[in-house]
Amino acid sequence: MALRLDHARSERLPRPMSDPCGMISPMAPTSSATVTDYLWFQERFPDLAQAYCLTLVDSLPPAAVLDRLGGRAEQSRTGVAAVVDEAFDLLERTANARQFIAMTTVGSWTLLIEPCGFPRVDEEQALPASAGTRWVSHFVSINALSAFLWAEDTTIRLMFDPTVPDDRWGATPDELLEAMHDSGFQFWSEVSETATDLSTPAAFALAERLTGVRITPGLLQEATFSCGSTEIG
Repeated sequence: MALRLDHARSERLPRPMSDPCGMISPMAPTSSATVTDYLWFQERFPDLAQAYCLTLVDSLPPAAVLDRLGGRAEQSRTGVAAVVDEAFDLLERTANARQFIAMTTVGSWTLLIEPCGFPRVDEEQALPASAGTRWVSHFVSINALSAFLWAEDTTIRLMFDPTVPDDRWGATPDELLEAMHDSGFQFWSEVSETATDLSTPAAFALAERLTGVRITPGLLQEATFSCGSTEIG
């Protein structure tokens, strides 16, 4: 996997890039979401919250996103509980060879939900798929690794571990610094070692600020998802 998922591996990852020609446009946050808007996620959806990747892709329908990822179609599912069940079933049936993806549209965006998934924050997969669009992903693993990725047209604008927001990289690593503080990320100088970890709801809040898409319990419980799968490896 090409991307850093912990602080100790920082020397292996791409560092912030300059933009001498001014080709990268600034991003204005489109929401005022904070951690308090997403405290429900880990309480109400614990099976998903323990290991997930959530991605929002602008102006591409689910079929087009799946095609970019080299995936194949699977039977649709209604509600995230059915998605989680099928994701684990597919891993078992294929000996951990295929990753299940559930997709639905929210306005102009396609939402991807992947239980036990991380590939959409891997630059080798996410950056080519982000050509001509905005790609926002955040992920948590069963081993408590985490990552947040904002890409635009094959360029990493911002990437960081949500549990360590002080360490950021990409083409514009500080552009959303104020929005990160306002979202509720816990910077080293601002919290004690015993503070409750709010990195997951903060990641949801920042994704909403970048996309204008609010994820709600009703959406996760009631949406009918177009589904697909991709090879793991």
